[in-house]
Amino acid sequence: MNLRDGVKTSDNKVSAETEKLADFVKDESKSLIDRLECYEDIINLEVGDTALNRAKTLEREFDIRQLYIKYEGDNPTGTQKDRIAFAQMYDALRRKYEVTSLATCGNYGVAVALAANLAGIKCKIYIPDSYQTDRFEEMKSLGAEIIQLPGSYEDVVHKSSALAQENDWYDANPGGANTPLQISAYSQIAFEIIEELGDAPKYCAAPVSNGTLFAGIYRGFVSMYKRGKTSRIPKMIAASSSRKNPIVQSFIQGLDYCKDLDPQAAKETKYNEPLVNWHSFDGEEALYALIQSEGSAYNISDKKMKEMSGFLLKKEGLRILPAATAGLIALLEMDEKFNFEPDRYVSVLTAKY
Repeated sequence: MNLRDGVKTSDNKVSAETEKLADFVKDESKSLIDRLECYEDIINLEVGDTALNRAKTLEREFDIRQLYIKYEGDNPTGTQKDRIAFAQMYDALRRKYEVTSLATCGNYGVAVALAANLAGIKCKIYIPDSYQTDRFEEMKSLGAEIIQLPGSYEDVVHKSSALAQENDWYDANPGGANTPLQISAYSQIAFEIIEELGDAPKYCAAPVSNGTLFAGIYRGFVSMYKRGKTSRIPKMIAASSSRKNPIVQSFIQGLDYCKDLDPQAAKETKYNEPLVNWHSFDGEEALYALIQSEGSAYNISDKKMKEMSGFLLKKEGLRILPAATAGLIALLEMDEKFNFEPDRYVSVLTAKY
């Protein structure tokens, strides 16, 4: 199986200022408080505050007003995963961990490898032995140790979490004790959207896989609403590969819990792999967001994702991973079906290629 969960190999460059700060962070002769402050400076320099732009070409093409794109490709390794990677490595540094471990199929591994490298923390990355990714060399170049194990992605998550517990490593896997921290990191996306727009959009769409990103964005909007910073909580739109994600399927079936899929039915392709799961580790949180916001969930085909990726490159000049377009496609399909009134609509594009 030659699957690639996405972003093509890149230099993962950070600024010269970040490199100087990282040298200080790694200097154990310095006080932990000072090292943490420097690492926080790195996060502020490199992560988040991604672009939110009005997609006027898409508005004209699909007759929708007003459509905004939240582009997570601006993060240092090209995906939203940097947000949770850096937040967790700050936590690991604060708690004096020397090693972090996680399971990945590509993008998340690169994000944690970079964040750990800048923090001076050793990184062990576990990958299913049936997977190959263009990002292996990036992880290795950032000092990460790659270990391939038999089984599915879900199997490898459980195995790497067990190894972390046995060896007193920092467990950066989804669905564990760090879920609240990961959700909090992703909630920053909602904060940034409201800061730019001055209020929450009517709808916010995003791809779903494990559900952590989706749950985090929703929690961010809820937090801002409760603090009186926005007049409304948007209806959330989740989208994933057709009939290959438990969150979407559970919502469509009207369930109030996230039901696992048959592992044999969740087949990956080079286009849908970042979205496909038979078990979503934070699926309950994401499903809750859908239900509470009175949102919607959509199955999106590989063909549509591939076509939208090409369209965005041609019309908007954005190099977007096909799987990252799922939420946008769902939002546009909803508009076609229900003929949205003029308002503000946001789609989160999670990764470049």
